[in-house]
Amino acid sequence: MKSRKFRHEIFICAGTGCVANHAFDVAEAFKQEIKKAGLTKEARVILTGCQGFCERSPLAIVQPDGIFYQRLQREAVAEIVSRHLLKAEPVTKYLYVFRPGDKPVPKLKDIDFFKYQDLMIVLRNRGRLDPENIDEYIRYEGYLALKKVLSSMRSIEVIDEIKASGLRGRGGAGFYTGRKWELCRRAGGKVKYLICNGDEGDPGAFMDRSVLEADPHSVIEGMIIGAYAIGAHHGFIYVRREYPLAVKRVKIALVQAEKRGFLGGNILGSGFDFTIEVVQGAGAFVCGEETALMQAIEGKVGRPRTRPPYPVEKGLWGKPTNINNVETWANVPAIIRNGAKWFARIGTARSKGTKIFSLVGKINNTGLVEVPMGTTLRRVIYDIGGGIPGNKEFKAVQTGGPSGGCLPKEQLDLPIDYESLTRAGSMMGSGGMIVMDEDTCMVDVALYFLKFTLEESCGKCPPCRLGTKQMVRILQRIVAGK
Repeated sequence: MKSRKFRHEIFICAGTGCVANHAFDVAEAFKQEIKKAGLTKEARVILTGCQGFCERSPLAIVQPDGIFYQRLQREAVAEIVSRHLLKAEPVTKYLYVFRPGDKPVPKLKDIDFFKYQDLMIVLRNRGRLDPENIDEYIRYEGYLALKKVLSSMRSIEVIDEIKASGLRGRGGAGFYTGRKWELCRRAGGKVKYLICNGDEGDPGAFMDRSVLEADPHSVIEGMIIGAYAIGAHHGFIYVRREYPLAVKRVKIALVQAEKRGFLGGNILGSGFDFTIEVVQGAGAFVCGEETALMQAIEGKVGRPRTRPPYPVEKGLWGKPTNINNVETWANVPAIIRNGAKWFARIGTARSKGTKIFSLVGKINNTGLVEVPMGTTLRRVIYDIGGGIPGNKEFKAVQTGGPSGGCLPKEQLDLPIDYESLTRAGSMMGSGGMIVMDEDTCMVDVALYFLKFTLEESCGKCPPCRLGTKQMVRILQRIVAGK
């Protein structure tokens, strides 16, 4: 990694949440004030993807000091430049304070929300690079895994490495990724396809969107490695149209990767060809299901079909197809760089690595979280999330999206892994985590999610089309006091 030539770098969060809260205005104000102060050769502004602490947006981190500023507006910038950048005096009133009256916490590493996370894999680049600049990704070991694969590994060796790591699909089902790749590689035929499922439709979920916005090259690199492993030469990133910033940054990253020789024909002189196309979905929840997603890519109405045959046997346009979600692909480069044994040491016996969650609802610290598998719900909700606002009692946390379940306070010490959540009556899902307090009515919660599934149903199967409607009517009668 090259040393930085600037005395100060201001990393401003430009994920969707911060952008909606005028982060671009804050960034422009920093550039203007730096110019006024004559610091253009000593300080620079970098727009990053999501930095995770959404509840405190807009955010800025001043490096190398590690000072974390939050809830910034244009008016704050001149004072930060004049005092912090010129006089090395952090401006206290813009620092993080957990509750009014508490002592400010200047450094990001000392804030509980960040301190109790482990940003070692998927979010390892969070808050430190410009997602629209491939040089920033390369600076932090980007595309080293791809170079390793194409220069010294056979396709079966790549698959064996992923299998040995224990990586499981992060999209919900938790199927072993290496096994899926192996099945697709063994499938007959010269034409195979590879898909990144970025159709994130669960209420309260924004993990995949944030990764695509903040570190698109990690997903692209993972896809290229996967394509080499299974023998695919064309891939698709399917992402919903409601994610315009993610779509923009992915498209920029694809152009940059091709210019640098990481995509296209004869990648890095290896003789391997692979291209990626972005397809935008119309926002149908059902298109997050892999067979419906493939129908949508083909230009048809997105409706699931029965399985078998599975996509690895007969998928897109009838050809063997491998589908993994955004987070799964983003794990791949780290596994190849650091080795399967390194990855397998993280997590639990059957749930390896880390998992990212969108932590929302009745929680003090809303945001994006990465923790090792096996971390307890209590650690996430109280240590990272800061507990329940207003000192109210925790009632339940909903995991796994509309198909998941609600875990009550008796389950607070439950480890977060595939098997534990399933035994408790919920599921991992893609990683949405919605917290509820003592005032939450669980009947209303059940009604909300059933209404959602009813509205999003494709209507193909009677148990869903008719059964869900009847359950909604029952709950509506209960809510009405009948």
